[in-house]
Amino acid sequence: MNRHALLHIPESRYCFPLSTDEIVLRLRTAREDAESGLKVSLIYGVKYDYKEERYTVDVPLKYKDELFAYYEIQLKINDVRFVYIFQLEKNNKIYFYSEDGLTESYNYDDCYYNFFQLPYINENDVMPLVEWMPGSVFYQIFVDRFCVGDENKDMSYIDMRWGDKPTPKSHAGGDLRGIIKRLDYLKDLGISGIYLTPIFLSESNHKYDIIDYKTIDPQFGSTEDLIELVKEAHARGIRLVLDAVFNHCSTKMEQFQDVVKNGRKSKYHDWFIIDGDKADVENRNYECFAYSKSMPKLNTANPDVQKYLLDIATYWIDVADIDGWRLDVADEVSHDFWRMFRKAVKAKKSDAVIIGENWHDAYPALQGDQQDSIMNYAYTKICLDYFAKGICDEAKTVQHLNGILMRNMKQVNYMMLNLLDSHDTERFFTAIGKDKKKLETAIAMTMFMPGTPCLYYGTEQAMEGNHDPDCRRCFNWNKEEWDLDFLEKVKSLIALKKNPILQLGDTSIVEDDNAINIIRSYEGKTMTIKITSPTVYTIC
Repeated sequence: MNRHALLHIPESRYCFPLSTDEIVLRLRTAREDAESGLKVSLIYGVKYDYKEERYTVDVPLKYKDELFAYYEIQLKINDVRFVYIFQLEKNNKIYFYSEDGLTESYNYDDCYYNFFQLPYINENDVMPLVEWMPGSVFYQIFVDRFCVGDENKDMSYIDMRWGDKPTPKSHAGGDLRGIIKRLDYLKDLGISGIYLTPIFLSESNHKYDIIDYKTIDPQFGSTEDLIELVKEAHARGIRLVLDAVFNHCSTKMEQFQDVVKNGRKSKYHDWFIIDGDKADVENRNYECFAYSKSMPKLNTANPDVQKYLLDIATYWIDVADIDGWRLDVADEVSHDFWRMFRKAVKAKKSDAVIIGENWHDAYPALQGDQQDSIMNYAYTKICLDYFAKGICDEAKTVQHLNGILMRNMKQVNYMMLNLLDSHDTERFFTAIGKDKKKLETAIAMTMFMPGTPCLYYGTEQAMEGNHDPDCRRCFNWNKEEWDLDFLEKVKSLIALKKNPILQLGDTSIVEDDNAINIIRSYEGKTMTIKITSPTVYTIC
């Protein structure tokens, strides 16, 4: 047996509660051991009775990635003081796996020294599920390019015709009233969640360089427009999530300008991370987003900055009743701040969702004290490798899908924002060579993955676009140019998510007959998607 592959960590992604009376346990083994008949059992009991009274249950093999196999069991328990070890059987030989590692015997008289344990499942340590997330389908809108709704606003800032290819700095005129105008379209499409890129006062078209976090950019509308948008969306069963750009701001922000003017004498000097007495915009002697000197980084370790940003986070819940935040550049902001952020937001609205922007394994932020989920760019990468680049076959794709599921707790997997593309990537349709059948298959697969599918605006119209800024084209509202057959196909795929099986069902992803098989099971019923090539799938 490959001892080096064995891994179990209590109170982690390998051992976590779903509630105070239900837990999930995982044991990682070598893939070759699992494929050669390794059997795993759990020997468990109550902490203070374990020496005399124990129970045994088989732990099924659930997932396999490129190197490892994962045995997983979801278990109802009667006592929150839970302890356990694993029993492994291979080639008729019994082993035990505890805090002592792999041994050929186990002494229950000394079990208090080396069993694994969940010493006490405190209710407030259980990561709750945002219950509306598993059944939602999100729609991401880059506001300036979606729809013009306010025909009476100042149009002087608009410097491109609707439908022309955008430049990094061009403005097309989309606004909040345009989204209100199209809510019935989104409802008919099957959308139940909207994620908006930033809407606060900014000089750019993307608004990721914010000047004032409590002012809706006049190009997009007013506070009253946002309130109406949320109210009308809620009336249609659609929730709305805003973009929290708390890593950085604009050099035009009042506090930063005060530092430019007054240097260390400014009470805001330590709001930023400056090398020297005064902020030098020309030579950039301060930390910023990427290498953009127009976006100075906020010092979220500063208590005054923390107070300022937490006020904004709760302000828009109070004022507009928004349903959560997507956190821009979440992985460059301190975990300490996000812990405060979560407490403030959840205290204000317990079912508000918090979705981090993190393109990688974000487990440190997804343990119940910070974010609910992330934008699942790891899933995006898997889809590109299979549907666009052809560098992974069905077997490899299954392995990679299983691998990303094992990064996180089950609750997190049910809330992951699974996307094919976004405002920061090449359009998926362009990446796959404008093949609508590939796009259809990828959308179908996304509906079967645990989590929340997110369509970037225009995907249902097979919108094209290379990397930024071309991926931010204007939505084509000329229905005569729509592919209505494709639109109806996308609607039918989105409608699948209404089935509880695809919301809360157990997940099994296996390669069989050279096909990707995603099997969801719930309350004795199953649904399966079988993908035999990037353009061929069946659902049953």
